[in-house]
Amino acid sequence: MKLVRFGAVGHEKPGIIDGHGHLRSLEKEVDDWGGASLSPATLARLGALNPETLPLVGGKPRLGCPVTGVGKFIAIGLNYSDHAAESNMTPPTEPIVFMKATSCLVGAHDEVILPRGSHKSDWEVELGVVIGSRLSYGSLEEAWEAIAGFSVVNDLSEREFQLERGPQWDKGKGCDTFGPVGPWLVTKDEVSDVHQLSMWLDVNGHRRQTGSTSKMIFNVPTLVSYVSQFMTLLPGDIITTGTPPGVGMGLKPPQYLAPGDVITLGIEGLGEQRQEVSAYRRT
Repeated sequence: MKLVRFGAVGHEKPGIIDGHGHLRSLEKEVDDWGGASLSPATLARLGALNPETLPLVGGKPRLGCPVTGVGKFIAIGLNYSDHAAESNMTPPTEPIVFMKATSCLVGAHDEVILPRGSHKSDWEVELGVVIGSRLSYGSLEEAWEAIAGFSVVNDLSEREFQLERGPQWDKGKGCDTFGPVGPWLVTKDEVSDVHQLSMWLDVNGHRRQTGSTSKMIFNVPTLVSYVSQFMTLLPGDIITTGTPPGVGMGLKPPQYLAPGDVITLGIEGLGEQRQEVSAYRRT
């Protein structure tokens, strides 16, 4: 299933994309996508429905983050061998874990607003993993069972904040709008091999990132199991799993985002995103 949340910010409703690419409402079947609605039992019940019988949603409504009530937005650094080489960094022997603020979560096509004082805002196409059931100290098998599905993430990063203003990466990772997720959550039964997905990102129509999840240093169940050794994972938590080469910081000379830029990105089978970049403004 391709599960979505559609509607204005703060008023999103649950939906599903049918086999013809049409948006259907699931308002009568589930309250929203998050928490218990991501459990294996609920997903199995909804998976048995015929989407063609559900109400068709007209127009082109906004698509929000496909999961609500995200308790933790966890990120993994330097998880692609080719990106580590691009960054002139030694591949890690254990996953590098940091947090992105949940307040940075936005929809796949929402505006990206550069933070005040930013000069080095960067892009990162990543595979996002959405947790569907509680997991603590999970084995690899238990980790895989705890996953509800996958989504595209743009792990936007302000490199000066991240790397030049102390040792904590979080400062450059959780800026408002720096966490586009979606356009939908694809349940894992629809993904034949999550470790063989092509991925890409363009800025203003120029290809910047081309990669594959096959280049992950630590694969998906390893990451989920590893994180669960240090914190309990709950339904709706998101783990974004690292990026391939081609980030702005790695270009020669480095290139960063500016107002007016357009970012487009996608992962095979998981959909595409598009964001317009704007300067900081007081809201």
